[in-house]
Amino acid sequence: MAVGTVPWCLVSALDVWRTLPAKQQPSWPDLEELQSAYNQLAALPPLVTAPEVRSLTERLAMVARGEAFLLQGGDCAETFAANTANKIRDKVKTLLQMAVVLTYGASTPVVKVARIAGQYSKPRSADIESSTGLPSYRGDAVNDIAATAAARRPDPMRMVASYHQSAITLNLVRAFATGGFADLSKVHEWNKAFVRDSAAGRRYEVMATNIERALAFMAACGIDLGSAALTGVELFTSHEGLLLEYERALTRVEDATGNPYDLSAHMIWIGERTRDLGGAHVDLLSRVGNPIGCKIGPKASPDEVLELAERLNPQHVPGRLTLITRMGAGKIRDALPPIIEKVNAAGPPVVWSCDPMHGNTRDVSGIKTRHFDDVLDEVFGFFEVHKALGTHPGGLHIELTGENVTECLGGAELIGEEDLGGRYETACDPRLNTGQALELAFLVAEMLQQARGERAAAMQELPTA
Repeated sequence: MAVGTVPWCLVSALDVWRTLPAKQQPSWPDLEELQSAYNQLAALPPLVTAPEVRSLTERLAMVARGEAFLLQGGDCAETFAANTANKIRDKVKTLLQMAVVLTYGASTPVVKVARIAGQYSKPRSADIESSTGLPSYRGDAVNDIAATAAARRPDPMRMVASYHQSAITLNLVRAFATGGFADLSKVHEWNKAFVRDSAAGRRYEVMATNIERALAFMAACGIDLGSAALTGVELFTSHEGLLLEYERALTRVEDATGNPYDLSAHMIWIGERTRDLGGAHVDLLSRVGNPIGCKIGPKASPDEVLELAERLNPQHVPGRLTLITRMGAGKIRDALPPIIEKVNAAGPPVVWSCDPMHGNTRDVSGIKTRHFDDVLDEVFGFFEVHKALGTHPGGLHIELTGENVTECLGGAELIGEEDLGGRYETACDPRLNTGQALELAFLVAEMLQQARGERAAAMQELPTA
């Protein structure tokens, strides 16, 4: 069967994946509909550009060298219904607030990558939902969350709809990033309001005051706080490259270089469930020029992770590969060290990032949730492991929202089990609300500050020549 002008078979290196096992793909009921959707996607303009993709690789190379920190965050699963201006604004706002705090704590640039403008598909543990007997909801790019047979029918034209939703989102994100919304002084005022109103505000008051003094010092030195460099930011997009037909349709060969790029987003990651070395996801994404992320769970062996690193970044390009560990608070301190030691000994440059969300999911009376303390403990464990090994804890990968939801337990707001039903709005996994996300940022900034102080003290103790 033909898709566009090429047959659905092995016609180029970019199509080798079609001959390999492909996990977590929908059971599309009509292949002619799938062909039509692919044709339309392949004819649409790219959502991002190859030079932008290369810029992100350069920024992530700084992270790999220990010269920057990565903050990646956003929705678990975007939905068409929630794709409103206010919700997009609030997610961007929360990410910017976190980034300012982390920048101060690390005293290095923070590379900002949003889970946005494409996170419309999700892997599932079963094809059939046990509670309803219906096909599982796989994200708005595949089917609808409504519990009816018609709604749950996989519809490939929803991939085309998700492209258009992503384009709308991306247009607004670009405007927020460059149109004054990201003004450093304004973002700091938002953080001051958080410190003032948060139940844990006193703990972060000193850091907020120090940031304010730093801004005042910059102004006193004649630095224009209204300059373009301080009123705009680089904000990149990312999503899980789950739906292979979507990712392949938006993969384009750049005329200037002859290199292929997946131009559905700046960064694409491979999930824990689809990172098989002999699988279709690893094969396709190993062939595009984007920065690639790969989720690594506690069952991954050091040899397996090293093989993945070599497969996804055979030329050892700095910034090309981010390994996103998702171990769980109780496992990270034991499972992560041998993996880091194995990969680092072999030499491929890697950004080490921590996803403290997915390994800490729990069930409370049939409701999927996470506890802030578990999230924080996994982050602590991530930093402890890197400190012990002398390696760079490169970043955080967080599921968050700009809304005041009650999906994760704990935090300064002391969200309890009885509160989960108050505003539980996620389409899939529980997210940190804006207060919990900012609290996490301040706590991580404290860790970064402490680590910076310890490095400075160690340098002072070194004998001089």
